[in-house]
Amino acid sequence: MAESTATTELWTNAPKTKPRDRDVMTAIKRGMLGCCPACGSGKMFRAFLKPVDNCAACGEDLSHQRADDLPAYLVIVIVGHIVVGGFMMTDLVWPMSNWAHLAIWSPLTLILALLMIQPIKGGVIGLQWAMRMHGFGGEEPEPEDKIASTPAVD
Repeated sequence: MAESTATTELWTNAPKTKPRDRDVMTAIKRGMLGCCPACGSGKMFRAFLKPVDNCAACGEDLSHQRADDLPAYLVIVIVGHIVVGGFMMTDLVWPMSNWAHLAIWSPLTLILALLMIQPIKGGVIGLQWAMRMHGFGGEEPEPEDKIASTPAVD
């Protein structure tokens, strides 16, 4: 009787232990600080916007990340609100020439965008890791064409 229980446990596909939950806010915070979302001590970036493939401290595979264009879109929205709001408020209080506005707001836009892009990309990668997206959950994602060709079961 004991042998049959051991045999069925050996051949089941169910995981032996439930994967531990990942704290989303901690992973995003670690990513925004440029650290590995898993351990918090390894570096996430090897260049300005190029993430490492594996964490040097814990060995977590970060090559699955698919941040793509989301960090840039978030930076555009945030910087746009700051710059346009600032431009409109200053123009109401101190009317200036267009050249003066251009001299103030163009460099500020560039500086804000460059300061924000890396932390936001790190936060997006941390979010993907915490939510087990794009292969961070342990299993490889299936290609979209394979999913689309699977017939629906009614």
